[in-house]
Amino acid sequence: MGNGQIVIRFDGRQLQVPIGTLVGEVAAMIPESKGAVVARVNNDTVGFQFPLTEDCQIEFLRTDSEDGMRAYRAGLVFLFVRAALEVIPGCTVHIKHALSNGLYGEITHTQPVIEKDIRAIEDRMRALVEEDIPFERRLVPVEDAKRIYSEQGFEDKLRLLSQNSMDDVVLYNFGWFHDSLRAILVPSSGYLKYFKLRYYLPGFILEYPRRAHPTQIRDYVEQGKLFNEFFKAERWQDNISIPTVPALNDYIRQGGFGDLVRISEAYHENQIRDIAQQISRERDRLRIILIAGPSSSGKTTFAQRLTVQLRVEGLWPVAIGLDDYFVDRHLTPLDEDGNADFEALEAIDVELFNEHLTKLIQGEEVQLPTFHFPTGTRQWNHNKKLQVRRDQPIIIEGIHGLNDKLTASIPKGRKFKIYISALTNLNLDFHTRIPTTDVRMLRRMIRDNQFRGHDARATIERWPLVTRGEQRHIFPFQEDADVMFNSTLIYEMAVLKPLAMNLLEDITPAEPQYSEARRMLRFLSHFVAVEDWSDIPRNSLLQEFIGGSCFE
Repeated sequence: MGNGQIVIRFDGRQLQVPIGTLVGEVAAMIPESKGAVVARVNNDTVGFQFPLTEDCQIEFLRTDSEDGMRAYRAGLVFLFVRAALEVIPGCTVHIKHALSNGLYGEITHTQPVIEKDIRAIEDRMRALVEEDIPFERRLVPVEDAKRIYSEQGFEDKLRLLSQNSMDDVVLYNFGWFHDSLRAILVPSSGYLKYFKLRYYLPGFILEYPRRAHPTQIRDYVEQGKLFNEFFKAERWQDNISIPTVPALNDYIRQGGFGDLVRISEAYHENQIRDIAQQISRERDRLRIILIAGPSSSGKTTFAQRLTVQLRVEGLWPVAIGLDDYFVDRHLTPLDEDGNADFEALEAIDVELFNEHLTKLIQGEEVQLPTFHFPTGTRQWNHNKKLQVRRDQPIIIEGIHGLNDKLTASIPKGRKFKIYISALTNLNLDFHTRIPTTDVRMLRRMIRDNQFRGHDARATIERWPLVTRGEQRHIFPFQEDADVMFNSTLIYEMAVLKPLAMNLLEDITPAEPQYSEARRMLRFLSHFVAVEDWSDIPRNSLLQEFIGGSCFE
């Protein structure tokens, strides 16, 4: 507006402030912003440390929002790393993956880290919270950032920075400690009151609240099977010396993409073969194979590949679709917003489903239903009948597969449960993990566009509902699985990058999905892109999302 002033619009009101005013300074002028930790400026999420340089619309977000809780988690990691370095000088902190109520990580030092060390770190974290030290955002030249990282011994960050083409880098100062998590942070350590640090040999779990209850830490739930699956993935990555994204990029740039594809796909095939052999060894007992996992885990392709391996073992499985057992639409339960909840167990005619399963297992012929989606009603086709032999296990793929209520009439000893998810173990650097959820969303975004005619906006808009269903219906039962299958492919982000970027770049600042699109674009910028997919086999789980699967 001239005269060194800009106009800030908030909730139908306007404020005039000098150019360069920080978001946090604007928040101090607006009582309604109390409790907020980040802001959305012209549909892009920023921290309170961000300077405003043009007229804008602003919205303040608390930790009950996804962006707010993401900034809270990033702040906790920042707080933890500084505290660990003060308690154990010279140590290396590696934040690895999500586990139970928080983040699992490990500390490397000359001596093994024991529970007493973790308790001391937690005490130091709480002291730093009481000091309420600000997280100060700075834009520094790349060479300055390299010097700072070198002084702090962050060789992993130096390697990532060496692959960065930007002239300047965003760093955060937290007292003497300087770092960049490629994330937005809360304004200061005083905001980070709710956490718990748990010793978990050989590392720790940094527990944090959830959006629904941002001031509470949920009761701890042991996830030993999930931890073991991450552990296996980590050891495999160590074998091929690719722990971080810079290592992956270098491997690809040196012409190793085809080799990496073949190794990764062989690893998948070996695991699927082992699962098939496990089922085969108990073929007289096992009659039902249940497959469940969150969205875009690759369940469909996995089921097809498992079927092939079971046939190698002399078994001839048949598949039953849960969708055909939906109750008539007018009987579908409603969620808390009054919308039809198709993901609820009650949306399925469990009684009829169990009746059919018990008859099939005993060799009886069953007439199967067909759900007619245009009318929302169940229909019957007299030609759609099924009878199974003893060498024909029944494969059931669906969101409720691990919930025994779905197959309540079938004894546990006759069921084999498989949990599948893309358990990403790759880090940007030692302090910055890649969330499994982000990888799955990118997979889904590309598949939605390729096969369902949806753009990235639609995928981003629906994603919170998808993840809500996963939290309710899948994750609570994952430890009940007999085996877990990790569907991640270490090379996949290089393939997904060009496809996803084309979709994300189409989202403009005027659209509410812009903030998430920007975040994902920043994430993707760290990967090299591969557009020649000729090395990817047609039975790869990745083909389910990019197209070209032999199972289509």
